[in-house]
Amino acid sequence: MGAPVVAVVGGGQLARMMQQQAIALGVHLRVLVESPTVSTAQVVPDAPVGAADDAAAIRQLVDGAAVLTFEHEHVPNDLLRELEAEGVPVRPGPAALVHAQDKIVMRRRLSEVGAPCPAWAAVTSDAELAAFGDATGWPVVVKTARGGYDGKGVRVVSSAAEAADWLAALAPGDALLAEEKVPFTRELAVLVARRPSGGADGDGEVRAWPVVETIQERGVCSEVLAPAPGLSAETAARAQEVGERIATGLGVTGVLAVEMFEVHHDDGTSRLVVNELAMRPHNSGHWTIDGAVTSQFEQHLRAVLDLPLGETAATAEHTVMVNLLGSELEDPRAAYPALMARYPEAKVHLYGKEVRPGRKLGHVTVTGPDLAQAVATARAAVALLRGDEHVEGGELGAGDLDTVDR
Repeated sequence: MGAPVVAVVGGGQLARMMQQQAIALGVHLRVLVESPTVSTAQVVPDAPVGAADDAAAIRQLVDGAAVLTFEHEHVPNDLLRELEAEGVPVRPGPAALVHAQDKIVMRRRLSEVGAPCPAWAAVTSDAELAAFGDATGWPVVVKTARGGYDGKGVRVVSSAAEAADWLAALAPGDALLAEEKVPFTRELAVLVARRPSGGADGDGEVRAWPVVETIQERGVCSEVLAPAPGLSAETAARAQEVGERIATGLGVTGVLAVEMFEVHHDDGTSRLVVNELAMRPHNSGHWTIDGAVTSQFEQHLRAVLDLPLGETAATAEHTVMVNLLGSELEDPRAAYPALMARYPEAKVHLYGKEVRPGRKLGHVTVTGPDLAQAVATARAAVALLRGDEHVEGGELGAGDLDTVDR
């Protein structure tokens, strides 16, 4: 029996971490990568090079594959519809994926399924943006409908004039998304997975992981606390219900990340507001590799292959994930001797990326019964990888690098 082939578009760290679970499950991953040196190409033997918008490359990628899936959303939806019509299983399908590709389409559909959203409007002119801001209160958040991520394509503006350049650059038929600026207390994320079959009501089996708190640094996720500390059982259940409702209502197959704002009121109550969606494994779910029974990467493979989903319970009282965003070290692995001696409980995940300022190079996970201690340890370990402290134990030699890579 041959291993099922899962075709993946995108060669970043998400597909790289998916490969680890594919090996465990005996699944053959074939990944369309941007170059022979990107993160995933270093660890996946079957990694043809091509662009995500190259129809010929994607058609070659899916030849003989059991399913096509993604590690980013930047794939032409029209091409995916063609492939689906030709019988290629595309998961998530183009009808679902469009909600992660176009923020205005997303807001419209989320409102239809009853998910809690901020006040919003599609605007095409200074006058429309000014009217929205006057009605909801300034400042407002303005987003490009397509292409934004990690804080890109987002502005907080105090007048329509501050978005005039974006408005002037709009192509005919396009619009910007204007949203109220939500006075949130903190940011939460709900990670759910759905497969096409297996649900008792016929809508597909859905499972959710514990709700997490995410901490942002200059628009990029820097830390994740699982489960979200101090979150009431009622609010956690409400957040998971919203995530599951979105997954079912949008027909998602695979992992879905729902980023939310938690807003506290003076009377002690709170409300949730959906911020963004991602239909793939997500930074907010990296903690599941070391802190949950089933990681998001294994679950995504199970879901797109329509296999029964795994248990999502946490395996530790607290799990903390801290991202490594840039480094002063030419190679962060030079910190391994000191890091591993001081923090043997820390789990290090590096993505094989060239060091650049602010670049997401990897993450560290720490689990345990004491949240404050886990946070302190994870931050200290990342500080060593970042070169914030003198690295003890010397630098890694060429032979050591080969051993680490394997």
